Amino acid sequence: MPKLLILSSEIEEYRNLIQQANLPELDEIVSSPTNDCDIVLGEPKLIRDALPLLSTPKWIQSIYAGVERLMDSALRRDYILTNARGVFGELMSEYVFGYLLAHEKKIFERYQSQQSQKWDRVESGVLHGKTIGLLGVGSIGAHLAGTAKHFGMKVRGFTRESEASEDVDQYFHADDLFRFAEGLDYLIVVLPRTEGTNKIVDTYLLDALPSHAIFINVGRGNAVDETALVNALNEGKIAGAVLDVTEQEPIPEEHIFWTTPNLLLTFHTSAISYPEDITKLFIENYLLYIDGKPLKYQVDFKRGY
Repeated sequence: MPKLLILSSEIEEYRNLIQQANLPELDEIVSSPTNDCDIVLGEPKLIRDALPLLSTPKWIQSIYAGVERLMDSALRRDYILTNARGVFGELMSEYVFGYLLAHEKKIFERYQSQQSQKWDRVESGVLHGKTIGLLGVGSIGAHLAGTAKHFGMKVRGFTRESEASEDVDQYFHADDLFRFAEGLDYLIVVLPRTEGTNKIVDTYLLDALPSHAIFINVGRGNAVDETALVNALNEGKIAGAVLDVTEQEPIPEEHIFWTTPNLLLTFHTSAISYPEDITKLFIENYLLYIDGKPLKYQVDFKRGY
């Protein structure tokens, strides 16, 4: 019978939720690595530290979407790894479209006018008819595409190969990156951390955007050439940027991002892993696991996601 190891700062909440589910055949839930733990639920950093202590892990469920801490080729790969896809789409959509609407409706500018006691009736913009580009169209990107359609936006998607979302009007691949970027009103990065995504947002891509474009990164910080982004903002090549993720987290006090014009930082808060949501995914996968069926959201170690 399976023994479950939970590795999380919120272990008691996860334990209570899983115990309430009365999962069939689940033998025991533990919080310290032992040789006979064949299922692990937890944070990638804690899982990585525990791997050498586990003799026969069969399935590991990450509570995060990002699993780059487990992608080191020197680490063992003799188990099935699944991540938390299909959980963060709603949260990411609320975050991204919150900032898109704030930009179009001039919320920050109107607040400044209020502070200055200035009656400001400058016309607001609209999302309808604007073009959004999704750099990465996995489960989160697909949810963003659906939300964009709700607002009547035109949707472009750039992916390696998948074209699964019907809400994307036009897909681009491989050498079409700059054609994808031309004319975008909004560029949203929703990419995992892999060698292939490293600094994909560079000077050339930023130069391909129109000067009124807004850039938002909710993927991983490695996707952005940070010097190129700072230069683009300082020179007015794009209108603004919102970064939820950065290459170094937290960024140091002397980092140039603190004082870069038209840049908003949100400190990796766009989509928190809530135990209630992750537990639902774990339970769904657990029932597949004990039935010997393929698990959802399996990670390809070669691709890194």
